[in-house]
Amino acid sequence: MSLSTRDRLTIGELAARSGNATSALRYYEELGLIQAERTPGGQRRYRRATLRRLAFVRAAQRIGLSLEEVRDALAHLPVDHVPSSADWSRVARAWQRRIDAQIAELERLKEQLSGCVGCGCLSLTRCGLYNPEDAAARQGPGPRYLLGDRPPAR
Repeated sequence: MSLSTRDRLTIGELAARSGNATSALRYYEELGLIQAERTPGGQRRYRRATLRRLAFVRAAQRIGLSLEEVRDALAHLPVDHVPSSADWSRVARAWQRRIDAQIAELERLKEQLSGCVGCGCLSLTRCGLYNPEDAAARQGPGPRYLLGDRPPAR
């Protein structure tokens, strides 16, 4: 089924409607987040449903998802029509788990922060809270745990 010209947007129209730069739209297309059809002259044309996908990308980024995670989530949504509420609900449940995990991590950080602010040790010989006996130094330079290394089990 061919879409009418009225149902397709140029890259400039999509940029204006979505608030994204045309360069971002081309990048998102390269990553597989959105898709364009090409006119015989090679110009991009986007389905109107692409506006919802772009809103989805923006919302996902606001909660901290990487573009790779966004692409994985979008892979579960239809490309050829606006997703149903059931489609969105599946994605929302996954996001809720992600948000809950982020909240839990922030709560742990909040609890540790009051004892550590101003200390700056992260590599001193002893930090009873986060770096006892300078275990982090054995893993390399810099703030190892903030870089993603795990502290040894106590």
